Amino acid sequence: MKQSGFFINFAVQFRIIYKMNISYNWLKDYVNFDLTPQELAAALTSIGLETGSVEEVETIKGGLHGLVTGHVLTCIDHPDSDHLHVTTVDLGGAEPQQIVCGAPNVAAGQKVVVATIGTKLYSGDETFTIKKSKIRGVESNGMICAEDEIGLGTDHAGIIVLPADAPVGIPAREYYKIESDYVLEVDITPNRVDAASHYGVARDLAAYLNQNGKNVELKKPSIEAFKIEDKKTAVEVVVENTEACPRYSGITINNVKVTESPNWLKNRLQIIGLRPINNIVDITNYILHETGQPLHAFDRKEISGDKVFVMTLPEGTEFTTLDGIERKLSDKDLMICNAQGGMCIGGVFGGLKSGVTESTTDVFLESAYFHPTWIRKTARRHGLNTDASFRFERGCDPNNTIYVLKRAALLIKEIAGGTISGELQDVYHNPVENRVVEVSYRKINNIIGKDIPSVTVKNILKTLEIEIIKEHNDTLILSIPTYRVDVQRDVDVIEDILRIYGYNNVEIGDSLKSNLSYLTPTDRSYHLQNLISEQLTGAGFREIMNNSLTLEAYYRDSEIYPENRCVRLKNPLSAELNVMRQTLLYGGLESIAYNRNRKNPDLSFYEFGNVYSYHDDKFKEESPLAAIREEFRLALWLTGNKISNNWIHPDEKSSVYELKAYVENILIRLGINLKKVNFKPYTDELFSTALVIETISGRELGSLGILQKKCCKKFDINAEVYYSELSWNNLMKEIKSNKITASEISKFPPVKRDLALLLDKKVSFAEIEKIAFDTDRKLLKEVSLFDVYEGKNLPEGKKSYAVSFTLQDEEKTLNDKQIESIMSKIQKNLEEKSGATLR
Repeated sequence: MKQSGFFINFAVQFRIIYKMNISYNWLKDYVNFDLTPQELAAALTSIGLETGSVEEVETIKGGLHGLVTGHVLTCIDHPDSDHLHVTTVDLGGAEPQQIVCGAPNVAAGQKVVVATIGTKLYSGDETFTIKKSKIRGVESNGMICAEDEIGLGTDHAGIIVLPADAPVGIPAREYYKIESDYVLEVDITPNRVDAASHYGVARDLAAYLNQNGKNVELKKPSIEAFKIEDKKTAVEVVVENTEACPRYSGITINNVKVTESPNWLKNRLQIIGLRPINNIVDITNYILHETGQPLHAFDRKEISGDKVFVMTLPEGTEFTTLDGIERKLSDKDLMICNAQGGMCIGGVFGGLKSGVTESTTDVFLESAYFHPTWIRKTARRHGLNTDASFRFERGCDPNNTIYVLKRAALLIKEIAGGTISGELQDVYHNPVENRVVEVSYRKINNIIGKDIPSVTVKNILKTLEIEIIKEHNDTLILSIPTYRVDVQRDVDVIEDILRIYGYNNVEIGDSLKSNLSYLTPTDRSYHLQNLISEQLTGAGFREIMNNSLTLEAYYRDSEIYPENRCVRLKNPLSAELNVMRQTLLYGGLESIAYNRNRKNPDLSFYEFGNVYSYHDDKFKEESPLAAIREEFRLALWLTGNKISNNWIHPDEKSSVYELKAYVENILIRLGINLKKVNFKPYTDELFSTALVIETISGRELGSLGILQKKCCKKFDINAEVYYSELSWNNLMKEIKSNKITASEISKFPPVKRDLALLLDKKVSFAEIEKIAFDTDRKLLKEVSLFDVYEGKNLPEGKKSYAVSFTLQDEEKTLNDKQIESIMSKIQKNLEEKSGATLR
């Protein structure tokens, strides 16, 4: 069925990189290796997991170096202060140290944390060093510390008071079990979501190590201890939208104790840059970064009716997310609901009221597989980008939800206690099977450029968990795990084999294999684009590149570029980028406005780019894209001064004549004969004065002119803008059959004759030029205008042109008789066709 306007899904290919922090020590939980952090970074980079940096980090900034535990022996009031105290503190050394302290809670007998002389303390990005000093005349040899002063917390009400049995004189980093680690910043490309976890990186690393002679084993945490302990009824799951949620798994855990996480868990999260919240939430974050599978924990008492519904809600439904922002939902947003309403935007962001808090006693744990497209669209609609949405958008493993759920449940039991209750919920109507791919050894070797032994190929596939179902002659039939969403063809398998085998292990041969090629029209067009770019850049222009997506409002009420010709996006990134541009004009005006607002008013821009338009009469159900026209164009913008602030030359404004000269130079450089081009005047909604550029055969090459002030005003530009837009496609068609020829410079001199013509003001020079060349094309070589006069001593409505005509015969010298004959004919035709008279 036809539709007014046209909507398309539009994808722009960017190299979008997700930077993920990988802990060196955490990685060792899954694969035993002896590489240094720098060697590990090099190894990961070599197998496609580019590592940008390696940084030594500690769970607390500064690592509590220089801080020790102490015992306050005495505490008296400062003789010259009403709030300071003078203490003596045993630091485990030969002599106690005198320290002045201002904390209201300091007292004799306390065990405390002391920063000794020379210790560096950190406050955000700033540091300060503890020095021996006198405070109001009393010597102080250190500082008794509060939580916030050493990064252990935010409390500054008083100093830290340790338990009475705390040992004295030991380093604080030892007392608090501060861990040192290395963090590797790994760049994860969109196709490698399987590596967006510590276990995923470990899997690739194990394959690399085994290929390089290290016999290592990939260790996956066991879930054998998982069991249902209480058969009582638990939370049930109802999936109403199975397209958006192909699989939803969940488990209920009762009688948990929500509190602060143990040090090892907090340290793991802090090392990779995450803030610990509470033990339940921390476990879900830990599992996400361990396995790559997002989890969500709900407070069971917020699940009214003890039922979870996976569904969409009506358009415009209001929902408050975890960040306290009230959002209006789309009917295409997948929601996790209870019997009364939404609790969470599925796969994207939690709700304000359903999360786990210190008052929570029973939790429902979610482990799901959501459709990537649904999650991506919801995340874009609400401007949300979370660790969970990143992974769901790119495709998690649908067959890993149960393993991850059991792994998390066991950790919760270990850390927060509780009882695993009721049946494990798992709604999975259409299980996803492993993809089957065939690949031949011959193609592997041809693509890689080296004969790799079949044993090596099989070992690499095994370490990558790609199962060989069958081997027949030269062909392997493979079962691809569902977590490898990017491996769909044989060449994808070959890429995996090559990156583990090692790009550097493929030697460059001594011979060069090549074939003959020819210049295609595309090659020629690209070459000429570069040529014109160099020409314009040399003339002082700057190249700009604007987005092909633009604002629909630009085309509202337009006759030249009507709104119904816009190609609309089904799922725009924003309301400002909801259609594809029909002209290059508006992007350039945005650039001009941006520069003028930053005190840069003298501008000359050019841009090569595609424009798009929809033509309803070309629409076909079987071929909807036939209605879209894509055209390549070149645009030029001039505004401000051509010359300014020059000591040897007065300021000179840019003009439309300057723009016309640049356009003519482009045509000449492309090989278009200006004698075969007409510049016809016109005006429209965009131009106050303009010329349309056509060949004598009627092919339109473009236009140039002065933009209407109202057009510039929309962009807050209060200066004249001169604009030209050329159809590059038509320019290429015009010169398609051009051939380069050479001829000798004529030995015979040219002859010039001038005419002073009195004309109506409406007659243009282009008309004079056309009449002259129509009169004689053999001997007339050039027609030029060298003076224009309008004003006193001329009849009303008249103007005077001084025109020069150049005549030349390539084979002989022209005589006066020939010259006068041609000039008489030109004069006669000018009088008859344009009403010109000689002055």
